[in-house]
Amino acid sequence: MGLLNAMPGAIAQGMIWGIMAIGLYISYKILDFADLTVDGSICTGAAVCAMLVTSGVNVWAAMAVSLVAGMAAGFVTGILHTLLGIPPILSGILTQLMLWSANLKIMGKANQALNARQFKVVVTQLNKGSTILALVLFCIVIIAILYWFFGTELGCAIRATGNNLNMSRAQGINTKFNIVLALTVSNGIVALAGALLAQYSGAADINMGRGAIVIGLAAIIIGNALLSRISDNFAVKLFSAVFGGIIYYIVYQSVIYMGLDPDLLKMLSAIVVAIFLAVPYWKKQFTKPKKKEEA
Repeated sequence: MGLLNAMPGAIAQGMIWGIMAIGLYISYKILDFADLTVDGSICTGAAVCAMLVTSGVNVWAAMAVSLVAGMAAGFVTGILHTLLGIPPILSGILTQLMLWSANLKIMGKANQALNARQFKVVVTQLNKGSTILALVLFCIVIIAILYWFFGTELGCAIRATGNNLNMSRAQGINTKFNIVLALTVSNGIVALAGALLAQYSGAADINMGRGAIVIGLAAIIIGNALLSRISDNFAVKLFSAVFGGIIYYIVYQSVIYMGLDPDLLKMLSAIVVAIFLAVPYWKKQFTKPKKKEEA
């Protein structure tokens, strides 16, 4: 019964991190850009939302500002890469380091608690039965907007940039602009997830984004492994990131319930991600000899 009672909370957290995984999906899968900014931008979204809400700002306005703050973080990463020629991983790390100081300045301390009486929380208490419903609506709206956007000419240009940078450039596509735009949108969604996470947990903490990249990758990989055979539709692929986040946190709660040391969960997540990333490579290695023999 204890495990069953924990499932609604696991599903809610999984959906919030699934929204974060959607943002990561844009940079990692669509753009083919290893963006480590997300570890900082998710905390930025939480910090901005927490400070604005506790100052009496409307929660919807606070979430909108969090979205813009995350977009600014992604924009910085894009500029570091496209204009300064810094490699993708290093540009994300540099922005992440900048955000660490920025987040401390925003909150004024390492953490900021929220007082639920000061505002109307979007993500309400689980016993009221509206948390999961609210998050489902958030996911539907985000997926619908992204599905529309990436079906436009600009969205297709971003997908082409991620698929083949050189060919896109040869076709006259402004690849640098597309990289900056995709990273901006990606980190904006990540920061929005941070704002939801701050409301759900009741606080923003400087360490809440640590390891976010691993959780996001785990959600993407798990969701893709489970739903990839259903359809190749882009909306399904985005939903798979949310579904993967839910599965991840259900497993997370189950492992905790079975008594595994919580300190080992990050290591377990990293191992799972490493295994799933290695599977395609292993498949290629084992199929190469067969193809040669057939030839």
